[in-house]
Amino acid sequence: MPAPWNHSRDNDAPLRVLVLGSTGSIGTQTLEVIEHLNSLADTQRIEIVGLAAGSNHALLREQAAKFNVPTLAIAQHTTDASWARFTGPDAAETLVREVECDLVVTAMVGAAGLPATLAAIERGRDIALANKETLVAAGAIVIPLARQTGSRLFPVDSEHAALWLCLQSVDASCCPPMHAPPTVRQAIITASGGPFRTWSRQDMDRATPEDALAHPTWTMGPKITIDSATLMNKALEVIEAHWLFGLDVDRLGVLIHPQSIMHALIELHDGSIVAQLGTPDMRTPIQQALTHPNRPVGLASRVSLQRLSTLSFEAPDESRFPALALARRVIESGGTAGAIVNAANEAAVAAYFDHHIALTRIADLAESALDAIGVSPVRSLADVLEADAAARAFVECQLGRATTPR
Repeated sequence: MPAPWNHSRDNDAPLRVLVLGSTGSIGTQTLEVIEHLNSLADTQRIEIVGLAAGSNHALLREQAAKFNVPTLAIAQHTTDASWARFTGPDAAETLVREVECDLVVTAMVGAAGLPATLAAIERGRDIALANKETLVAAGAIVIPLARQTGSRLFPVDSEHAALWLCLQSVDASCCPPMHAPPTVRQAIITASGGPFRTWSRQDMDRATPEDALAHPTWTMGPKITIDSATLMNKALEVIEAHWLFGLDVDRLGVLIHPQSIMHALIELHDGSIVAQLGTPDMRTPIQQALTHPNRPVGLASRVSLQRLSTLSFEAPDESRFPALALARRVIESGGTAGAIVNAANEAAVAAYFDHHIALTRIADLAESALDAIGVSPVRSLADVLEADAAARAFVECQLGRATTPR
């Protein structure tokens, strides 16, 4: 194991950054934020030393040319990839292991981003964590490793970034991975409720992928937008908050907040509530991760409290959105439970996009996979990957597209 990374930053030197998943929704917004920050006079300059993408060769090359990035990685093999230093399924991980940097933005979608994120943590790098699956599936190995190497996990997620900001009101020095101060009675993240907040379960059974992609307040990638429609995204965020902030299920909560202005709040034992409000713009948590502990001028529009007619809150209906109860079960079960649910959800979402299943079956398949496979201890990445493969095979079997996994 390498020695812990020295996280002290010289503001006269550029912050060297790798962006994994640079052509996706979070990746492209990250580059937009970096361009903005580099235009400011009194902010540490950010140097992008490497970019990694899955298959969008054209956009990756365009980004590299615009930001003068020396090293590129592409997961999809191609006959003409001489411009990329690393190619193939392990390209992002190899980029992390071979290119020196100060911060790694992990914006790869799904479990595919796990090996590269773990490699960055092994090297003790700070992580701007936009891949929640890293903690959902492998929190049991990621968090101890981060504590050992000194990696700090800056959440690139509106709710977790908001929670972190709220917690700094209690302990200004706190930084994930951490244990929330004991003065915090409960931490609550909010959800817009998605496009089906007021739909009956019967109507949700008939919802098309096009219906589900019409999110009322956020602009996100397609997979996370479907997860928001089922509230599976919120379930994954609850699990992630458990790992980032050391919170058990009895100190975690979810509120439906359709306006998406208040992103998180903490209730203290003295009865006080500290909340974070802001426009629904992913560039705010991205910038927070890139510039911590500083808060320079941002790109997001300002919230006008005078123009807000109402902020409403309601308890989630778990009969229509069972993913939230599944999140509590994952936290209490531990082990491979998160890897199973995450992988089964990914496979089920893909089946929904292909019009093979109804929207409401996504969470049901994830829960059925957990029931059928059972929970095992997580000792290494191999245990996580084995559970991941078993869950995907289970879903394929349920869809009649594969034999029963052994």
